[in-house]
Amino acid sequence: MPQSLLVVAYLIAGVLFILSLAGLSAQKTARRGNLMGIVGMLIAVGATLLGPGVTAYGVLVATLVIGAGVGAVLAARVDMTAMPQLVAILHSFVGLAAVLVGFAGTLGTGGAHLTGVEHTIHDIETVIGIFVGAITFTGSVVAFGKLQGTFSGKPVLLPGRHALNLAMLAASVLLGIMFVGAEGTAKLLPLLTVTLIASVLGVHLVVAIGGADMPVVVSMLNSYSGWAAASAGFMLENDLLIITGALVGSSGAILSYIMCKAMNRSIVNVIFGGFGATPPAAAAGPAPEGEVTSVTVHEASELLREAKSLVIVPGYGMAVAQAQYPLYELTTLLRDRGANVRFAIHPVAGRLPGHMNVLLAEAKVPYDIVLEMEEINHDLPDTDLTIIIGANDIVNPGALEDPSSPIYGMPVLEVWKAKRCIVLKRGMASGYAGVENPLFYKDNCDMLFGDAKKMVDALLADLRQQLETKIA
Repeated sequence: MPQSLLVVAYLIAGVLFILSLAGLSAQKTARRGNLMGIVGMLIAVGATLLGPGVTAYGVLVATLVIGAGVGAVLAARVDMTAMPQLVAILHSFVGLAAVLVGFAGTLGTGGAHLTGVEHTIHDIETVIGIFVGAITFTGSVVAFGKLQGTFSGKPVLLPGRHALNLAMLAASVLLGIMFVGAEGTAKLLPLLTVTLIASVLGVHLVVAIGGADMPVVVSMLNSYSGWAAASAGFMLENDLLIITGALVGSSGAILSYIMCKAMNRSIVNVIFGGFGATPPAAAAGPAPEGEVTSVTVHEASELLREAKSLVIVPGYGMAVAQAQYPLYELTTLLRDRGANVRFAIHPVAGRLPGHMNVLLAEAKVPYDIVLEMEEINHDLPDTDLTIIIGANDIVNPGALEDPSSPIYGMPVLEVWKAKRCIVLKRGMASGYAGVENPLFYKDNCDMLFGDAKKMVDALLADLRQQLETKIA
């Protein structure tokens, strides 16, 4: 393929990637956006294979077959509940790829045709790409471990951690200057040292971040992986890789900012692991007042039958139990009876941005009844019944009422303002943030203990029986 045709193919692929992001911004156009992204990537890979710079087709085809095979197996086997872990580990691959590209260029002939300022710029691109890639790689591995439960979700806050981070950053800059000024094999030692320091920095940054902030961390790592890919594009002089990396990097950073705003968090606070935050020991608040009350399935289904307006709040517990399918049937039955049923989604519900939206869409819940927090919070005081399924921190009134709470100031779904509230939960354990929830003790709140899917199935069966009995 001539170079001019390759440039055109890359341009088309780049436009498709931009249209893909635009489509993914809304549920109604997400399928089309996803398709555009797939077509763009096929064009990009195909054009690269046919490009003038490719000669070792045997190795390349073998690599593609292995990679596609692994991807197909993962796509078939990974549950939706494990999707955040999958995303995190895929980010690590991008970071590792950037590191390997940087070393391959340094050890091989990358940039050999460049001289003077151009060669210096190429070296700077290399060290930055490896630095960002190494942080992305190790940080993503730690994030995977936290999401998987291999590591504790609690933040690990070392004494003088911010000074340590700054010291590692300063050392990396100094070694980068040494790398740019060195020649031949003398470049290898400072580059290896930068890689090692950046790897430690990636681990240190993420272990210092608590479980409640992990959705933002995943989004930030997505941004890092984009910038790592863009750096690899500069090293390889590949325009499409630069465009794609910049799109991923900037969109991930914007999403992280939006999520931090929704959580009343400073993005600097999250990235640097609680910069300036109150130590956890000082965050313990008073025990919740009131008494926990529970309801039976029959009592809960009676409340469902009588309610004219309902708001359902899904959380990670719904995802684990895969309760979205019977929940769709329950929603359909209630709507057919004339009830106004809507779903309320918090920006950080689940373990990944948009996690709940995808699960509900998978169960065929209509898009128009799935609303974001800011769209529905003002309607909750006029709602007959709110049902919380496997959610905890995102409906915690302590975020608004208790200044001593670690999540104080975080906007939450104010479900307790409805006339009645039912929480489906296995037990009284705290949420991912490790904070006790005063909601469970409020007078208008009742608990329905048990597995979310089994409880929703039971509610559906009992409600159908009540309706059949009434008709008879």
